[in-house]
Parts: sequence; structure tokens; C-alpha cells
Amino acid sequence: MSAVDTATDLTATESELLARVPDGLFIAGRWEAGAQDPIQVQDPATGRVIKRIANARPEDGIRALDAAAEAAEAWAATPPRTRAEILRRAFDLLQERRDDFALLMTLEMGKPLAEANGEVTYGGEFLRWFSEEAVRIAGRYGSNPEGTGTMVVSQRPVGPCFFITPWNFPLAMATRKIAPALAAGCTVVIKPAELTPLTTLFFAQLLADAGVPAGVVNVIPTSTSGAVSAPIIADPRLRKLSFTGSTPVGRALLGQAGQNVLRTSMELGGNAPFVVFEDADLGKAVEGAMLAKFRNMGQACTAANRFIVHESIAEEFAARVTERVNALRVGRGTDEGVTLGPLIDDRAVASMAALVDDAVSRGARVLTGGAAPESDGFFFEPTVITDIQPGSEILREEIFGPILAISTFSTEEEAVARANETEYGLVGYVFTQDLARGQRLIDSVDTGMMGLNTGLVSNAAAPFGGVKQSGLGREGGLEGIHEYLSTKYTLIPAS
Repeated sequence: MSAVDTATDLTATESELLARVPDGLFIAGRWEAGAQDPIQVQDPATGRVIKRIANARPEDGIRALDAAAEAAEAWAATPPRTRAEILRRAFDLLQERRDDFALLMTLEMGKPLAEANGEVTYGGEFLRWFSEEAVRIAGRYGSNPEGTGTMVVSQRPVGPCFFITPWNFPLAMATRKIAPALAAGCTVVIKPAELTPLTTLFFAQLLADAGVPAGVVNVIPTSTSGAVSAPIIADPRLRKLSFTGSTPVGRALLGQAGQNVLRTSMELGGNAPFVVFEDADLGKAVEGAMLAKFRNMGQACTAANRFIVHESIAEEFAARVTERVNALRVGRGTDEGVTLGPLIDDRAVASMAALVDDAVSRGARVLTGGAAPESDGFFFEPTVITDIQPGSEILREEIFGPILAISTFSTEEEAVARANETEYGLVGYVFTQDLARGQRLIDSVDTGMMGLNTGLVSNAAAPFGGVKQSGLGREGGLEGIHEYLSTKYTLIPAS
């Protein structure tokens, strides 16, 4: 694999779309210009700046929280059916505008258009799912065990929320947090990632068009995340913090949140094992590997990180995967036929090169890829490495890129020990046709989620989240809305 061909100029369609994306801060239902140097958003496929947007200061963040706090009482009192219908209108509008959202994500994040369309579908499902959950918030009523009174258990909105979202899924990370919050009756301040803020700004306008009242959702892109976030988190009016990102940043935010005993949801780092047993359907395992590794160019917390393959089939698995990887077409996500886009920036490219170099220096073999091709953008060749040795950085670090690293095992006990040999526990993948073994592994692999004979687990109707250093709380599913509700118990004495 050598040079990557990328377009250097925006098409008329791309330019027109970018012109329609708001470039301001969204506070109290109004678009505002920034008061400091703007954020420059790049197309990672070309390295070129495609738009400049407002850059929030700490005082802007507090004004956004002012708006959320002022709108909180009225929004909490809004009938659940009204909140549900607004979310459903947002879902419908997203379907109408899906081509715009898909293209925008490809421009600012790099993923191929087909994947961006998939994210529109996935992200939209959170709007639809939580529009349905808004009217199902319930409590309970009944006599206490002693018969001396009636217990009433009710649910109420937590209050104003602050969301910090990552760059890798610009739409889905916003809808996965905003939808349950609005369904529960909470107001929101959201700080999108500096690298990919455009989709969130475009989505904020969609929410306003759907009827979300002023102040209920506020958006503050910024290049100084810590300086803007700290005073918001320290403000006693804030009652909930949700963050998706790295474990070190999550730990720091948990420390800050502890000062005001905030409710928190943390979706943090991963180091997902992908275990293939000797009895696995190899066709399904290879297909699952391609999904779990190369979706979003490997830039996903759910991406398979450590491929742990039984020694009797490792060579055949590696050969089949390598054949599939060699068929991937790398390029700008808007180009026809492209199946793998760029990484997010030059630091990501350097990280991939360092991981490969370390693994090779310890005895690993590169079967394909392993280098950054010539390009103006931030590309790295899709890579397969085998014979990964213990102690390699690639086994400890979250790769977050298109490198598939294979090591081998001989027994089920060894496979489980290797799968659990990490501080992280977000998701695991297991391929076996032995149903009893599959059931054992559901219980023994220490993760918050598992794909059994599949490489894709995310679904709006399922609880997304991890254990250990991969975070706390759940997003999606029946559990998702409860992250934004507090429980109140009332006793009414018997007369």
C-alpha cells in the first residue's frame, strides 16, 4: 500500500452544507459569536481547515449553565407526552436530513459515507427509543409491610446536566446523552469535542426546529476544555455529569464531580479481547473481526484490541483476515468505494507507528500494512500483526486505530485469564459453537458487554457501559433513562 489519493478542494455540495452549519455558541436558544480566536475544524483526509467556529470561554460556559438552570423547572413540568413528541419530531427530522448529517460527519471526522449513514441510523434510534421511554417513567404505590402506612415511590428529573462528548461518533454520542436527559425532563449543556464540533452544532439547530424550548439544550464548543468545564462542574446548580473519553480524564472529572456529589455517568477506555476458539465458525469470526476492528477506522472504545486465537486455527484465521484487510480501500470518505478513512489527526498516526515498531522489536510479524502512506491527510495502512509477545505495548494500550494484533492460546482457562488481564472491562467478543462454553464465558469474561459470535453489540435498546476502569453507569436501554432520574420515597400514615 502506497500513496492515498484525496481531494484537495471542497465540492459545491460540501461547501453549501458547511455554510448552513451554525458557527456560533448556542445559549438560551440563540446563536452567539465567540469573543476569542475561533476553533479551526480540519478535514482529516486532507489536513485542510473546512470551517471556523466560535470558541467558548469559561464565562460562556457559565452563561450556558444559567440558561439550563433557568429552563429546568419549566422543562421538568412539561408533560411526558409533550417531551416524547418533541423527541419523535427530532427523529423524523434527522431521517429527512440524514444525507446532510452523514456528509458532515465524513467531512469533519473522516469516516466513509456508508459508515456515516450507519451512525445516522444508530444515533437516531436513541431519539426514537427515548421518545418512547419518556411516557413510561413510573413509580410504585402500596402498603408498607407493617400495614401502618402507604409507600409512594416517585421519579423526578435529576436537574441540569453537563455532557462532554468525544470526537469519534459526533452524532451518536450527542443523541445517546441528550435523548434520555430530555426524555427524563432534564436540561443540558453539552461541550462537543474540539476536533468534531460541527455535527453537534447542526444537531442543536435540528432540536430547536423540532420544538425543544430555549435553554433546554445549550452547546459550547471550546479549545480550552478544562478551563471551561471546571467552573460548570463546580457550580452547585449542576446536578449531573456525563463524560465519554479516556480513563485518565474520567478519573480527574470524577474527582471534580465528587466535590458537589454529582450524579455521574462515565464511559471510559477499553481494551477489548476478541477470543476465537478452535470450534468457532471461522467465516463468522473473520466477519466479526472486520466489524469489531475496522469499523470507524478502529477509532471506537468498543473496537477489538487483543485478538486471542486458539493455536490450532491461528494461522488460518490470520490468513483469512489478511486477505480481507488487503481488499480494504483507503481514502477520503466521500470517494466512491472507500472503505477505510483517515485517522483523526497526526498524533493518532504517530501512535499507530509507535505501537507497530514496539511489537516488531519484540518479535511480532507484520502480515500486511504497518506504515503511514504518503498523503496530505492523517492515514495509516490497515495492519495485521501476528506473534504478539507478552509485554508488548499493543496488549496494554487501547490501540484506537486500524491495527489487528493476534496472539495465541491453548486452553479455555488461559483464554479467560488473558481476556481479563487488563484494568479495563468495557466489551469482549467470543467466538465458539459450544453453547455451554459460551454460557461459561458470559459469566467469566469480566466486561460490561459481550458479543457472542458477533462483532457488533451497540444498540439503543441495550445498556451500554463497562466495569473496572471502563467506567460506571449505563447509556441506552431501559436503564439509560434512570441515569437522569432521582427516586423519592414518601410515607403516608394509615388513618
